[in-house]
Amino acid sequence: MLRMFIPIIDNVEIDRETRSVRKGGEQIHLTALEYGLLDYLSAHANRLCKRQELLDYIWGANFQYDTGTIDVHLHALRRKLGWTTKHPIEAVRGAGLILRIDRAITHYTINLQTFFARWLSSHEMELTSRSLVPQLNLTPFVKELTIESEALRRMLDGILESLLPFTHPGVLNITTRLTMRHFTLTLDINGIISELRIPVNTEN
Repeated sequence: MLRMFIPIIDNVEIDRETRSVRKGGEQIHLTALEYGLLDYLSAHANRLCKRQELLDYIWGANFQYDTGTIDVHLHALRRKLGWTTKHPIEAVRGAGLILRIDRAITHYTINLQTFFARWLSSHEMELTSRSLVPQLNLTPFVKELTIESEALRRMLDGILESLLPFTHPGVLNITTRLTMRHFTLTLDINGIISELRIPVNTEN
């Protein structure tokens, strides 16, 4: 898997790669069940999550009956994060829970080194079958990128898919560079080049 998003909800950051949670930059220690509850709700933000699907995901499909289990862990989660009983997690009586997120203030950050290592790993069989050796030349002072990682993965998958039929044994060279206007990703396979330009947000 790629490194998952880090959504920022009411100053709370969820790092799905390390399964850690921070508020205002300070580490918040959650139990595995509390983290599972927050993780599922944030991954399905702004939609009703039924109690049974929460039980299936967090406790397992064999756990059939909610005898207040969810409420106990929800109470502890709210207390640790300083959230109220209505915001941002809303309990819908007899139905389930909704974690409400303002999409306008949601940010997605990926670690480039980790992202590319895992992206290349996901294509290892294709590259090996064509005797291609990947090389990374990442801009050293740009270690993280604010973008939806799944969208970036799809774009790179498309580029690789279009380049592979024309390749010969050699090197897949991935290079990044930053200008005032764009962050550019270049995939070069034995001189066959494709570029992906991502506009730089200059707003504060």
